[in-house]
Amino acid sequence: MAYKIVLDAGHGGEDPGAVWQGRNEKDDTLKLTLAVGEILENNGFDVVYTRTTDVYQTPFEKAQIANRSGADFFVSIHRNSSPRPNQYSGVESLIYDKSGIKLQMAENIDNALEAVGFKNLGVKERPGLVVLRRTRMPAVLVEAGFINSDTDNELFDSRFQEIARAIAGGIMGTLDHESVEEVPVYYRVQVGAYRQRQNADNLLYELMDKGYPAFILSDGGLYKVQVGAYRQLANAVTMEQKLRREGYSTMIAT
Repeated sequence: MAYKIVLDAGHGGEDPGAVWQGRNEKDDTLKLTLAVGEILENNGFDVVYTRTTDVYQTPFEKAQIANRSGADFFVSIHRNSSPRPNQYSGVESLIYDKSGIKLQMAENIDNALEAVGFKNLGVKERPGLVVLRRTRMPAVLVEAGFINSDTDNELFDSRFQEIARAIAGGIMGTLDHESVEEVPVYYRVQVGAYRQRQNADNLLYELMDKGYPAFILSDGGLYKVQVGAYRQLANAVTMEQKLRREGYSTMIAT
């Protein structure tokens, strides 16, 4: 059985979320959620969406969808907003409390988004949010930049696919060190391992610019740059061969 991830596009329908100069949070979140889901699906994950169209659901309904699915993890994607335009910028993730795998996943997602270019505002506790309180699985709410920040919007639009890969990579990277009952081994292609984070970041940017679902794992004092998460070894071998043809030194990790 593969990991099952519920992806929730924040707001929708009659609830536009935050609005700025004709831009609606609900549209940005749906576009980004579908892009993240496609990457996870291509890497062998079972993805459930709370919505794939512009429909309204209460936060409680979103939690019910997740609970009925029997998923292993829940990730809700939003855009932030501030009282005044351009008052703040950056990404942050919200969780019920700072414990367990949800904290690790939130930190990994924030770090991956920081590598794309966002300011990292860190992980915050929000026990009052329904989608974090009512879900029966570890849950993370990602605030992908401020919708009334010109800097964040420019980054959101110009590096959209990298942002999607960063969120997906943060999820996949977290699950590398965690096990869920009956979940099989996943194979990943390691492209580099560095003691200096900046060296790992440089390789990560390069791979993401080329469209690879790359992410960074911190393990044993090393920052490991890896690509993909495959249930079938043959798929990992195919990816490794592709990367080798481009001149990278690779190995397959599990």
